[in-house]
Amino acid sequence: MTTITWQKSSFSGGGDGANCVEIGAARGTLHLRESDTPTQALSPSPESLAALIRHIRTTTT
Repeated sequence: MTTITWQKSSFSGGGDGANCVEIGAARGTLHLRESDTPTQALSPSPESLAALIRHIRTTTT
């Protein structure tokens, strides 16, 4: 079994931390999950994740 070390978004804020997105990597694969549903994760390609981040940056600024 592969262990994933999850990193919480720096924009997650305080509180219980249950309302944020986390990213992890294992064996060259990226994983995304929400803190409130840690058993469900997405594994986007690096290109798809980069496109998502670009989209979020352009729509939130």
